[in-house]
Amino acid sequence: MISLPERFVETMRREMGAERAEALCRALDTPPTVSYRLNAAKPCRSTLAGEPIGWSRYGRYLDERPQFTLDPALHAGAYYVQEASSQFVDYILRDEPLDGARVLDMCAAPGGKSTIYSTLVGSEGLVVANEINRSRAAILADNVRRWGLGNVVVTCNEPQHVAAFEEWFDVVAVDAPCSGEGMFRKMEEARSEWSQGAVEMCARRQRQIVAEAWRTLRRGGILIYSTCTFNRTEDEEVVKWIMEQWGGELEPTAELKCRPQWGIVASHVGAFQTFHFYPGSARGEGFFVAVARKRGDDARGRATVKARRSVFAPVDRRSAAELARWVRDAGQMTFRSAGDTIYGYRTAAFDDVRSLSESLSVIYSGVAMGQIFKGVLRPDHALALYVGLDPDAVPRTEVSRDEALAYLRRADIAAAGFCEGINAVVCDGLPIGFVKRIGARCNNMYPKDLRIIKN
Repeated sequence: MISLPERFVETMRREMGAERAEALCRALDTPPTVSYRLNAAKPCRSTLAGEPIGWSRYGRYLDERPQFTLDPALHAGAYYVQEASSQFVDYILRDEPLDGARVLDMCAAPGGKSTIYSTLVGSEGLVVANEINRSRAAILADNVRRWGLGNVVVTCNEPQHVAAFEEWFDVVAVDAPCSGEGMFRKMEEARSEWSQGAVEMCARRQRQIVAEAWRTLRRGGILIYSTCTFNRTEDEEVVKWIMEQWGGELEPTAELKCRPQWGIVASHVGAFQTFHFYPGSARGEGFFVAVARKRGDDARGRATVKARRSVFAPVDRRSAAELARWVRDAGQMTFRSAGDTIYGYRTAAFDDVRSLSESLSVIYSGVAMGQIFKGVLRPDHALALYVGLDPDAVPRTEVSRDEALAYLRRADIAAAGFCEGINAVVCDGLPIGFVKRIGARCNNMYPKDLRIIKN
């Protein structure tokens, strides 16, 4: 791996002191940690083991990196491969009453933190996961579908467009685009592309994004600002800028205690509690996060954004009855058509989803149910991964891991063991997709763009 940028090393020495900076730089030339986070809603018999991450209820460390791509449990959404430090947002919010809350993840791709928030808000809550880059937003949507909770709206908008939903969210998280110093241990290009100019440009962009995000946070709500950098320009200096702009409207959240063995460097900047994760000290990659509360206790706003389009169409009674048999708690679901696909939503959140969809560019939302043909649902792949799928909707056929991998590669599937018509393909207790048996053959319904190519 190429050497660390000299200007970066000089900055760390100036900001941290020579001894701590040298320790950090040595650690950045060691192998990165390997970690993942379990999906509490999808217990799986074969889930990887590992050592618990102290600050993450569902996080685990691994001693070495397995071939995650070849694990059917990953494709079932049983876990998410996520860097340990970034899982700290779960610790920040674990004591907050978030069931049914609205959370905005302003810079969400690839989706690790969004899936944490999805778990925290529960089935009646809503997460808006925004990403301005369309290709990255598509990856985000894939990860949201795989997580399978059905309570996320993936949007692709500039922050100022999202900001039209003023004082609408209970939690607003800005995991800001940054110079990527925290990735120096994992990505050689992070080292080669780093420059002081990039640091300063990122800090300007970070302030712009936070300014828009602030508008969307209700009084009494929580603001989380984070980066994967070490330098003060993008970290403490941006937090100081937030305090200069809105310090009179901020107050601390309940004090978060970090155990000494975690190696996290905790401090304060005004109302914000701040936390630095330095490789060699904390067991994870570089990460900075700051948290504070917007002063007051006002009820969150209702959407007053003018609709730009009509997105949803109702489904007829017969179609609704067919859709209802596929999901548990169907009486608490609302089904609507958008384009050529029918989607399912928790009724408690549907008005919010509709407001967002009529005003923003939405890539994915709720759970894609599929299409109705002659009164019968042809299920979308997302429905197989949805935690609310009724296990009795279609026959379930347990397959071996080798058979599951063949299915995930879109290979031909032997018809023996499957019933006529649509079947759920199950591995280690969790559905990984659908097949359709027609006589002596089976059609593999796994999406072509998701198929495993790696041997």
